[in-house]
Amino acid sequence: MPAKQHWEGVYSSKAPTSVSWFQEHPEISLRLIRASGARADSAIIDVGGGAGRLVDDLLAEGFRHVTVLDIAGAALAAAQVRLGARASAVQWIEADITRVSLPAAAFDVWHDRAAFHFLTEAADRDAYLALMHRSVKTGGYAILATFAEDGPERCSGLPVVRYSTEQLQVLLGKNWTLLQRERETHHTPFGTVQQFQFGCFRRQGA
Repeated sequence: MPAKQHWEGVYSSKAPTSVSWFQEHPEISLRLIRASGARADSAIIDVGGGAGRLVDDLLAEGFRHVTVLDIAGAALAAAQVRLGARASAVQWIEADITRVSLPAAAFDVWHDRAAFHFLTEAADRDAYLALMHRSVKTGGYAILATFAEDGPERCSGLPVVRYSTEQLQVLLGKNWTLLQRERETHHTPFGTVQQFQFGCFRRQGA
């Protein structure tokens, strides 16, 4: 099944609050974004943000240039309905992150919680990382959260790739510097536990 068809099906059949990755308030993501020094006028993209609540909290904290990208239009639509009139303050992009074109040096902060680990093919990972490198400003930040090495091997019926922050550093290469790492024991809406790792990386140069 193509990825888009899979994720459209997930968000068409489940409430956003019942998917395993749901968080009412993504505290670690918010803390790392604040620690990056992001200001109200900083450009932030939430990759795979879908129906997630990070955008709500970013708007509440006064960020004015927020983009949410997701492959599933149903997920984006759910977030837009929830936000109501505030949705007009957000740029929404329905696209596959491995195939989309984004402006060069457009973002101060690239955030991804639980999207990258679904890229099980090396070509897709390479396309994602090349796009991230082009789209984040020099001196900007990438916050990547994936299942940790002791996290689940599958999610939403799909295989994932589990990472340590050191493994992510190797993938990102010498032009990205790991500044901060965190672990999260995530409790799903249906009572299971998932181990995540977060890495905050800074883009150093060409």
